[in-house]
Amino acid sequence: MEYQNVTLSLPKDVLRRAKLIAVERGVALSALLVQLLEDFTRQEDAYRKAQERHLALLNELNLGTGGEISWKREDVWLTGSGCLSVQIA
Repeated sequence: MEYQNVTLSLPKDVLRRAKLIAVERGVALSALLVQLLEDFTRQEDAYRKAQERHLALLNELNLGTGGEISWKREDVWLTGSGCLSVQIA
């Protein structure tokens, strides 16, 4: 893996606490930041993939409306049993 140096400007109290955490874990601050950034980017990648999958599923969903909404907001209400009801004119 190729590395590149970066310069960060961090609040002093955040830097102090991060250094303490790194010492407690027995790693360098740089290694701790690498681990955190790897975890963060992995989570973001997984989120984007899941989002793409779900949007693809929504595109395949056919509600039979042909893309047209034939009712207005005031035509929709909840019944006493909590069921959704739509009055279509």
